[in-house]
Amino acid sequence: MFTPRELALERGWPGVIEGDTVVQLAAQTLQSFFTGGGQARRHAEYALADVDLRPPVLHPPSVRDFYVFEQHVKAARALRGQEVPPEWYELPVFYFSNPAAIFGPEDDIPHPEGTQELDYELEAAAIIGADGHIGGFTVMNDWSARDLQRAEMKVGLGPAKGKDFATSLGPVVVTPDEFDGTSGTMVARVNGEERSRGDLADMHHSWDAIVAHAARDTKLRPGDVLGSGTVGTGCILEHGDGRWLQPGDVVELEVKGIGVLRNRVAQPLTLPQG
Repeated sequence: MFTPRELALERGWPGVIEGDTVVQLAAQTLQSFFTGGGQARRHAEYALADVDLRPPVLHPPSVRDFYVFEQHVKAARALRGQEVPPEWYELPVFYFSNPAAIFGPEDDIPHPEGTQELDYELEAAAIIGADGHIGGFTVMNDWSARDLQRAEMKVGLGPAKGKDFATSLGPVVVTPDEFDGTSGTMVARVNGEERSRGDLADMHHSWDAIVAHAARDTKLRPGDVLGSGTVGTGCILEHGDGRWLQPGDVVELEVKGIGVLRNRVAQPLTLPQG
């Protein structure tokens, strides 16, 4: 999705990037494009430098985030004195995230009020297209307030509010004919310093298995987001160095073959009560 800067609108339109140009498509949303709307019609063209890229899916019907990188699972569970359960190897598990808290490339991410342990999570995500199939891939940052997450998960549910405040997607969606999601170097940088590195090839469960499990006993809709979960080394929690994110930090997540998702951590957002 993109918005020409001179229009100064909050909404966006689907477009195709062709070199240094963005071609606006006739479809009103990415979901409608995936299901055949406006695929044969092209509207205006804009210079890529003159547009703002928005979240690829502005209002996803649902966001499911999976847990498919063994190195990350082992590290995270070891911090709690636990081993990886046999069930993890048998099926790709996930949690539901918040489709009302989606951010795009270059958006400021409000620092969750009260948390002292804000973390990034380096992931890829599949976007569901027509007929329950993958329509494309993007980069995903599953922002996490680790201290809040740690407290609520002691109760036996979650993650919930520890991740409820923000999920970033972008900068673009790459269709499966150009990128199949089976491999790609993944790198995270904070203020230009590399902090994480992994590869999509390390996924224990395949995208086919992820889609099949997500669709089990339900129906996937165009625009649904399926996150891969965090690649090994792909978060501060795994490092154990206490270098949590602070307001002003710039986080860049890169997946080779897709692009770089960049966000800045802002000051806590005070929401109106009532």
